[in-house]
Amino acid sequence: MPDPHRLRGMRRLHRNVYIHPDAEVTALRRARAALLWASGDGVLAGRSAAAVHGSRWIDPRMPAELIRTGSRRGTDGILVHGDALAEDEICTVDAMTVTTPDRTAFDLARWLRPAQAVEQLDALCRATGLDPACILRVAERYVGARGLEQVRAVVPLVDPGAESLPETRVRLLLVSNGLPAPQTQLPILDENRIVGWADMGWREWRTVVEYDGIHHWTDERQRTKDIERYDAFVSLGWSVVRVNSEQLRTRPRSIVERVRRCLRAAGAPV
Repeated sequence: MPDPHRLRGMRRLHRNVYIHPDAEVTALRRARAALLWASGDGVLAGRSAAAVHGSRWIDPRMPAELIRTGSRRGTDGILVHGDALAEDEICTVDAMTVTTPDRTAFDLARWLRPAQAVEQLDALCRATGLDPACILRVAERYVGARGLEQVRAVVPLVDPGAESLPETRVRLLLVSNGLPAPQTQLPILDENRIVGWADMGWREWRTVVEYDGIHHWTDERQRTKDIERYDAFVSLGWSVVRVNSEQLRTRPRSIVERVRRCLRAAGAPV
């Protein structure tokens, strides 16, 4: 049992698991706390495993996730899965027992809603260098497992080039509305010199789509770089469609139509 005197003033996360009251509860800290709660009977999985593998954009408010061979009873803030797990699908990262990147991706593809799954798989594959094709190889091991149909539908949509969740959401918005899949992190060339990188675009039709996150507006130096970069793209004959969070949230159809008009004007069959 923990010493009650040492725990005075500490914040309780789970049974016998405490944290400093001023410490931020991140997805990674939730993962560590879940392993301590499990007392050796558990493997971090799903979002928790993704956080351990360095994936960004994990919501710290979401419960930690474990696969356990013993009791499947969870607790507040911890979700326990009872799925089968092969020995070669388990690894150790920073002294934490966790599912391997390919098994983590397989579980995310099954457990999350499709759009969320693509967002998390984009981030995980970018963080780990995982080839999305490896996810399907894991799926081949589990014929008849729950969610296999969704795995097969989600994996072709994964693109590790996305640098943020909104970029993934913009790309999925365009593709789901019948536009051709753009290339992510597209280099824009002036002869043989790269003048900048676009979030996504189509070289054939010299059209790019740029997502303006909050740092594009709050960081003056970044703002200046953006202005100069966009001017360079336009001077080289590229069309630039800029998107922000409000448009993505409240006017998604206008984004699609703006991009469609640019592609159509450049000769794309859309």
